[in-house]
Amino acid sequence: MNSVFVSLPIKIISLIRTNDQSLGDAIREFLHSYRLEDKLHETRLIQSWEKVVGAMVAKHTQGLYIKNKILFVRIDSSALRNELSYSREKIIRDLNREASANVIEDIVFK
Repeated sequence: MNSVFVSLPIKIISLIRTNDQSLGDAIREFLHSYRLEDKLHETRLIQSWEKVVGAMVAKHTQGLYIKNKILFVRIDSSALRNELSYSREKIIRDLNREASANVIEDIVFK
């Protein structure tokens, strides 16, 4: 067996072999069947934080995580925290756009 397929689950391998689906469709089905789609979108959103808010803001943030559609962000500057709270809706919209899904509905700056 080809070494590329060794680490893939049997379900994906069988879908690839039958050529009934494209590889992209097989991966989407795999993510859906193992309920990994939401985690993938959350990861994309968190990875896009610096792109959305800029490098300067990203340097002052840490501990980003999502729980119940709320993004929690630890900011080391109270002035920056206050400034970001005014841009909350735009940041939410831009992050969701980068993740290609409605991942978060609110942000809590700590």
